[in-house]
Amino acid sequence: FWATYASELTWYKKWEKVLDWDPPHSKWFVGGEINVCYNCVDRHIKNGRRNKAAIIWEGEPGDTKTLTYWDLYREVNKFANVLKKLGVNKGDRVAIYMPMIPEAVIAMLACARIGAIHMAVFGGFSSEALRDRINDCKAKLLITADGGYRRGSLIPLKHDSDYAVKDTPSIENVLIIKRGEFPLRIKKGKDFWWHELADEVDPYCEPESMNSDDSLFILYTSGTTGKPKGVVHSTGGYLTGAYTTSKLIFDMKDQDVFWCTADIGWITGHSYIVYGPLAVGATLFMYEGAPDWPEMDRYWRIIDKYGITIFYTAPTAIRAFMKAGAELIAPYSLETLRLLGSVGEPINPEAWIWYYTNIGKKRCPIVDTWWQTETGMIMITTLPGYHTMKPGHSGFPFPGVSIDILNESGNPVEPDEGGYLVLKQPWPSMLKGIYGDEEKYLEKYWGKWGGKYYFTGDGARRDSEGYLMLLGRVDDVLSIAGHRIGTMEVESALVSHPSVAEAAVVGITHEITGQAIVAFIVLRDNIDKDFDLEDSIREHVSKKIGPIAKPRKVIFSSELPKTRSGKIMRRLLKDIAEGKVLGDTTTLTEPEVIDNLKKQYEVIES
Repeated sequence: FWATYASELTWYKKWEKVLDWDPPHSKWFVGGEINVCYNCVDRHIKNGRRNKAAIIWEGEPGDTKTLTYWDLYREVNKFANVLKKLGVNKGDRVAIYMPMIPEAVIAMLACARIGAIHMAVFGGFSSEALRDRINDCKAKLLITADGGYRRGSLIPLKHDSDYAVKDTPSIENVLIIKRGEFPLRIKKGKDFWWHELADEVDPYCEPESMNSDDSLFILYTSGTTGKPKGVVHSTGGYLTGAYTTSKLIFDMKDQDVFWCTADIGWITGHSYIVYGPLAVGATLFMYEGAPDWPEMDRYWRIIDKYGITIFYTAPTAIRAFMKAGAELIAPYSLETLRLLGSVGEPINPEAWIWYYTNIGKKRCPIVDTWWQTETGMIMITTLPGYHTMKPGHSGFPFPGVSIDILNESGNPVEPDEGGYLVLKQPWPSMLKGIYGDEEKYLEKYWGKWGGKYYFTGDGARRDSEGYLMLLGRVDDVLSIAGHRIGTMEVESALVSHPSVAEAAVVGITHEITGQAIVAFIVLRDNIDKDFDLEDSIREHVSKKIGPIAKPRKVIFSSELPKTRSGKIMRRLLKDIAEGKVLGDTTTLTEPEVIDNLKKQYEVIES
């Protein structure tokens, strides 16, 4: 299966062996040589897509830009030669700290072209988070922009990166992209403008022939301890996984305009903004700003304006749109949409049905995808036109992916019984390891059952028809009086209450039941909180799931703490509920939310 799709890519040298599996390490397409940038750009200008739009972009202020594959080819070649001019060689690490502009994609592709390993950091992260990631991988060059836009505000990226670079001795130079007229300080001999150096280099850069197992990028993901881990991905195997899943799951065709709303600082942006769609030869759409700026209808305006056909977003965004109301969608036809996707966390059935009804108009299939930074590609999903959809269920393992659901002893569970989701066999876009920490890699992913299975850290349940339901992180699977209840089940019941817009639940230690449920609730607009409402919500959960799932405490909040990728930070909510010292909050969009919740919880407790 994998060799068939790998063969559709262009290889400088064909592989001698598809897989070399020495648990827990795999090497794919052994002996093969390939260049990722060539496959995403060069081959399309030779096969009839030269003048096809590769990237359509809109900035938050409304400025626009379209790059054809020929435009992209020219820009990437110049960028690659600028990297070389600044002393970047094959194997060097390059940090990318950028807003969502086309140059961010160009920078990634330029690194891949010369064999440098890129390490993208979300542009909303703090200078401290950037500093820590640079120091961990010892990046040689930082690529940033003078700034970017978010909710009408200027984000001073160069200014923030200056603070990071003060304490990152490995950084030799900083390359700056001009996004606007942002005030900044230039350090002579170290800081360079991209547009100035671009005029000094040759227009063509020969792609580097890379071994299939060479590293393509490092991407940091938060751990439960709060210390980020540098996940390393390969070249040939990773591209094969991103390409195959883009082609089969999203059914990308030449006339499609594909919009994944993630940031390139996340794995979703790597696989389904940059490498997957461009390897397929698709037209991708990029948007710089917030979904609710200047109004909550920005996404629907964009879909109609650019004729988006495939839309891939997160349940958090969907629930925010639900809260705002379907009347905001009414002025827009959304008639070009033909396929919808969900990514980032389990989508509760109520949000799924709202998405299908109001955005998909009951005619667009939804692919509810499960995967991780570490897997590099979608692992569980339905395939459009092949599987029947089931709200709240991700579906089935992607072809070539082997999963199981185990109990604590490592034995498979019965249908409809929750357990630990594991991966039984290697897959092409599997992580190579954690950068500089082999021991952590072995312990975190392979330590639970003696190295036999890859442990995803997620709980799951398979019903009698084989559909998989993801239950969230296993540290989010609750054990109440011996009953295992997934946080997603309780949260789904909560948001099905007519007054509830969003919900997150955590388990706290309880002397009788082992754990008790604490629910953090965001109410719909114009709903007042009172004791009757709290009782109504608790009884609603009891009716939906059973008395065992009734929250012991309900905390109302104007919003929930979320990472910049839109995930609810349940770990921090658990810390609040258990009165612990809060862990790392650098990934939060608005850290003050957690402070307000902590004070509110302490008042209730007292």
